[in-house]
Parts: sequence; structure tokens; C-alpha cells
Amino acid sequence: MVTVVSYTARPRRVLQALLLLIAAGLGVLTYALVGLGRHGEIPDALPAVAIGAGVIVLVLQIAVMWRAPYADPVILPIAVLLNGIGVAMIFSYDTAVTKYIGTTASYASRQQLWTVIGAILAVVVLLVIRDHRILRRYMWIFAVSGAVLLLLPLVPFLTDEQYGSKIWIRIAGYSFQPAELAKICIAIFFAGYLVSRRDTLALAGPKVLGIHLPRWSDFGPILAAWAFCIAILVFETDLGTALMFFGLFVAMLYVATDRLSWLVIGAVMFVPPAIFAATLLGHVRTRFTCWLDPLSSENYGACEQIARGLFGMASGGLVGKGPGGGRPDMVPFGHSDFIYSTLAEELGMVGAFAVLLLYILLVQRAMRAAVGISDGFGTLLAAGLGFVLALQVFVVVGGITRVIPLTGLTLPFLASGGSSLVCNWIIVALLVRMSDAARRPAARRLDGEGSPARRQKLSKDAEDPQRAQEAMS
Repeated sequence: MVTVVSYTARPRRVLQALLLLIAAGLGVLTYALVGLGRHGEIPDALPAVAIGAGVIVLVLQIAVMWRAPYADPVILPIAVLLNGIGVAMIFSYDTAVTKYIGTTASYASRQQLWTVIGAILAVVVLLVIRDHRILRRYMWIFAVSGAVLLLLPLVPFLTDEQYGSKIWIRIAGYSFQPAELAKICIAIFFAGYLVSRRDTLALAGPKVLGIHLPRWSDFGPILAAWAFCIAILVFETDLGTALMFFGLFVAMLYVATDRLSWLVIGAVMFVPPAIFAATLLGHVRTRFTCWLDPLSSENYGACEQIARGLFGMASGGLVGKGPGGGRPDMVPFGHSDFIYSTLAEELGMVGAFAVLLLYILLVQRAMRAAVGISDGFGTLLAAGLGFVLALQVFVVVGGITRVIPLTGLTLPFLASGGSSLVCNWIIVALLVRMSDAARRPAARRLDGEGSPARRQKLSKDAEDPQRAQEAMS
């Protein structure tokens, strides 16, 4: 006999459908306003953009209703809204280049294509991965895949060095940033590795200056991660990717062990390589110089990019110049690395902070799924993916606003770039899957777990909290 455990969770698919329509509508409206602001007329491609946005949200809604009915109703709408605003801002950059420079730019159309591909892959992830825990079986495959992806830019015939960093590869004329896909693989591996060793890692070792350090025998994992990130920093001269992966590992260590000492150790360990890079690696040293004083006469030539970004944000003021009213063509890479400057110029400080609030809400929903999910692997994976998004936003926006040195990462969902957009849609799909597991009533979980013997076992586990915890961990 199967024990039925009832909860008050509701699917809330109607709410998600309403939010998806609002998000898609705001994205299409922003796209139309860019055309009106730049040329005084509705863009010719607006009907196609509106139809495409409608089809995407319809397919996403159907997929979630079918495969993840109890998923968080806010995650997908936020992703759709950020993606739509990003397409509109990239379109503004294209139209500015065409109007003021006289050359044709087609970054917006390519971003629309990558949006379709990303949404399709998100649906595929939801259909194929019925239970996120299956990913734990392949954690070592993900570990090897992530390491290979991170090392691909060092292969001579694949590397595509840009502005001093080797973070791109070029295959058949197309560029790809392997680190974007590697962050998903590494997060899955970290979650699987740490969930099986969290008790050992949580054991206290010697106490130094009031901080309980880990035992020396347990210090190997963080040393290995530290050494790998140092290798990325030295050989690829990419401070941003090294910071992202090392920060991901330390944050997941903290979630797994609930020990603040890991955060302190991680921060201390990252300082020496950062100093080394700032003093001995020319590309990184230039970025540190531009962070400290980009507007001085002797530094302006090397720091023109960040200086123009600051001027663009300043010209936007409080409410901005309106969609299509700015000059994003004046900022180098105003469609990609510096799209936040484009957004701040046209939507003002109000719009820039509103976008940051959307990111905060997306990360909060990821952490909410991490807290509510019943297995340790899912907790670590949801928290890790949420932290990756948060750290990436902090690194990009912090670099543009001179809070930290500028890096080569891209702003999730907003910046132009196929590899970043597609991989972030995969992350969203995984978060949707795990939020469904976190919010799904236990009765439905038991009913969908395969054979009658398996369901009966899970039913007995549900009667005994201690056994249930052991089964889920």
C-alpha cells in the first residue's frame, strides 16, 4: 500500500502563462520603441519578432505544463524578459551603427536565432532530464568534459585570441566560448563530489585566529581547484573565468559544509594569484591600471573602452534617453561586453537598477529551489548554478562600473553571444527542473518513481523521516 502525503503546493501554470505573456510583450514593446526612437517608425521586422516571441513562450509553457507542472512560475518569465530586453538593446546598437557610421550590423538577428536555439535546448533538457539526480551518476564524465572545454582555447589550431585573452575557439569560421558550457559541467561535478564528502569536509581541524581550518587531509580538493584556476589565469590570461570557477567551488563548499572558514580560505588563496597577474601579466596589468585610473591622460589611450562606457552611463542620467535615443555605437562592444552601458544610457539608472533586480530575483528563486529540494545533490547544484549567475553579473557590472577590474565575461541573457545565451538557457531549464522537484507534492513524487516496489520503498521512507533523509542524500 502506498502512503499518500499531501501538501498545499499548486502548479500555478496560469500565473506563469500570464507572466510569460507580460515578459514577451515588454521585450517586443522595447524592440518597437527602439525603431521609433531611432528612425521614427516601427521596425519592419516587428511582426516576425512578435510572432517568434509568442511561439517561444507558448512552447516553453507547454513543456513546463507537461514535464514540470510544479516548477517555480517566475524563473522562465525573468529569463524571457531579460532575453527580450537584450535583443532590443542589441538592435539599438545595430541601428546606431547603421545610422551614424554607415555600416551594416546584424548582431540582433543573430541574437534572435540564438534565442530560438537556446529555448529549444531548454525544452529538450526538460523533456530528457526527468529527474535531476540522474546527473550525479555521470559526475566524473562532466568533470572531464569541463576540464577539456576549459583547456580547448590552448589548442593552437583552435584558439582565437582576442584582446589578450585566450577564452575563445574558432571552428569552421564560428567562435565559441567553451567556459560557458564548462561552468555547467563543473557545477554538476562539484555538486556530486561535495555531496558525498560534505561530512568529511565539515570536520573541524586546527583553529587559527579564531577560525576553524579544515583538516590537512581534506584540503586537497580546494588546492586542486586553486591550481587549475591558476593555470587558466596564467596560460589563458583570463582573470574573470578563473575568478568564476574558483568562486563557484568555494561557494558550493560553504553550502555543503556550512562553514564560514571555507569562504575566508578561498578569499585568501585568490589574493596571491591576483597580485601575480596584476604585476606580471601585461594584459591583466592593463586592466588593473584602467580600473584604478582610466581617465588620466597617460592611461586614456589604453583605457578608452571603459572610459567611453562610463561616459555612456553618465549621459543616460536618471531615466535615460529612451530606447533608440542613445549612441551605443560610441562605446566599443556596446552590444556585448558593454551592453550594460548601452542599457544605462537608454533606460537610465532606473532601468539599469530594474535589470539588476531581475537578476537578484532570478538568483533568489534558484536559492529557494536549493533550500526546498529534498536531496543534497539538488541543493548543491541549484545553489551552484544560482551562484554562477550571480557572480557573472557581479563581475561584468562591477567591471563596467569600476567596482572591480574589467574581465572578459558576458552579461547573462543580455549580451550578444551565442555560446553564453544558449548555455544560460540550459541553466534556466535545470533550475526549472529542480524547482519542480522542490515544490512537487510528495504524493506525486511517489506516484512517479517507477516500479511498484520502488514506490512502496519510497512510501516507507516517507513514513520515517530519518530513512527519507538517507534516501535523498
